[in-house]
Amino acid sequence: MTDTDVLDGLVTQLGSFGVRTSRLFGEPALKDVEGKTFACLHGGALACRLGQGTQAHTEAMAMGDTHLFDPSGKGRPMPDWVSLPEAHSARWAEFASAAMSVPH
Repeated sequence: MTDTDVLDGLVTQLGSFGVRTSRLFGEPALKDVEGKTFACLHGGALACRLGQGTQAHTEAMAMGDTHLFDPSGKGRPMPDWVSLPEAHSARWAEFASAAMSVPH
C-alpha cells in the first residue's frame, strides 16, 4: 500500500468534512476545509496535530512507541504533534479525526 493509498483511506474514513490530501515537509499530508494541515505521513508513522494538553494528545503519548513529531530529526519536536507508528495504524483514523477538530 502506498502513502497515497493510506491517506485516501483516511479521507474516506473521516467522511465528507472537506478533508483533502496535500504535502507537508515534502511528505503526504491531510488538510482540513480551511486549508490547515492536521496530519501527515513521515517515516512510516502518522503525525497528528493533537494539541498539547488535550485528552487525545495525552492518550496518544501514553500508548507507547509514540513520540513528539520532530520532522527535522534535530531534536526540535513540535509539541502539539504526536507521531504514531504503524503499529498503531488501526487507530490512525481516530487520531486524525481528533486532530482535525483541534482549533488552530
